[in-house]
Amino acid sequence: MYYRCTGHRGKCDLPRFREEDIALRLGEPLKGIQVPEEVVSRIVATLREDERNVGATLQAERSRLDARLTSIRNRMDKAYTDKLDGLIPHDFWERKMTDWRMEEQQVKMAIQGLSNAETSDRALDAQRIFELANKAYSLYVSQDSTEKAKLLQMLFSNCSVGAVSVTPTYRKPFEMIFKRAQLEEWSGRLDSN
Repeated sequence: MYYRCTGHRGKCDLPRFREEDIALRLGEPLKGIQVPEEVVSRIVATLREDERNVGATLQAERSRLDARLTSIRNRMDKAYTDKLDGLIPHDFWERKMTDWRMEEQQVKMAIQGLSNAETSDRALDAQRIFELANKAYSLYVSQDSTEKAKLLQMLFSNCSVGAVSVTPTYRKPFEMIFKRAQLEEWSGRLDSN
């Protein structure tokens, strides 16, 4: 099968391309997103260490919030008992209960926010991205044209094919991987960004 420019943007001088030729050209940029395994290991290890540190901080904050919630609820219970025993007036009890209920809701929302933060696994996500980047070319050459197209859509946001070259626009984060690989920054010390 042959492909040619549709001429949608005007006259085009590009020749017709065989499907196999285009497929080979589109696969070449995938070689540019390789990340050395030792770099992947260091990045993933750093992310895991960060997650452990964040996990410890989150756990400490969770403990603090749980203690605050218990304290608020104990105050509410004691105030109710004091109201029943006639030690505090009803209007004072209602005002304090309103304040404590608002504070209780804020603490519960903060606890829920911490629970949502704990579910992220950035190290695993990064490891999967690097794995895809490193296997992209071998996956590409071993797949049928439908799977090749899916892989290219996952990695490229756009791709222009010229008479001699293919110029992809990588999707994030593959764009960053490609730029670092082009600058050969993998061998230097890892940047904190």
